[in-house]
Amino acid sequence: MKSDLFASENMAQQATAPGMTLQNAKSVKYVVNGEMHARQGSMVAYRGNLQFERKGQGIGGMLKRAVTGEGLALMAVRGQGEAWFAHEAANCFIVDIEQGDALTVNGRNVLCFDPSLSYEVKAVKGVGAAGGGLFNSVFTGYGKLALICEGQPIVIPVTSSQPVYVDTDAIVGWSANLGTSLHRSQSFGSMVRGGSGEAVQLVLQGEGFVIVRPSELVHQRPS
Repeated sequence: MKSDLFASENMAQQATAPGMTLQNAKSVKYVVNGEMHARQGSMVAYRGNLQFERKGQGIGGMLKRAVTGEGLALMAVRGQGEAWFAHEAANCFIVDIEQGDALTVNGRNVLCFDPSLSYEVKAVKGVGAAGGGLFNSVFTGYGKLALICEGQPIVIPVTSSQPVYVDTDAIVGWSANLGTSLHRSQSFGSMVRGGSGEAVQLVLQGEGFVIVRPSELVHQRPS
């Protein structure tokens, strides 16, 4: 049988070493030798002897998720084999986190990660209840983290002399050492006239970077 479908870039190759690699722009391959973690429902194929189990977050984690709406619905993948992960054909990127690094990520943008990484749901400083509250997952430790992004992300450097203002519905993640606060860029008169659609932004200050997706989150209306 012949087809461009069978081109080498589409073919899954035999594993050479444990861990995470990009299969292509839309999926991640993970060679499991023990355990790894992934968002629930993101496995699209596997081969070998693997088990998939819901990963509990503990009472504290469950309460945080219930209160904040932020959290990671995770599964633990255990055994020996290969698994492929993807989510709605979003673009995939691998971040290599080193000891001492800390990355703040929106839970909806996490695909999978090494078990040597740890995460905690934290409130974003400078964003109180008056701003609707904002909570993200902070990853620390060492290992690889696979992120997903709807479209090609924009990575913007943040410097002490040039803060960056980001729509809270478009943000993917940022250097956890950055200072954060809310900025209101819409005047009262503009609000009275119907608003600009750009009322409040998250301000990031310091030295680091912020990752933004090229579209805003579409909020689902309750049925």
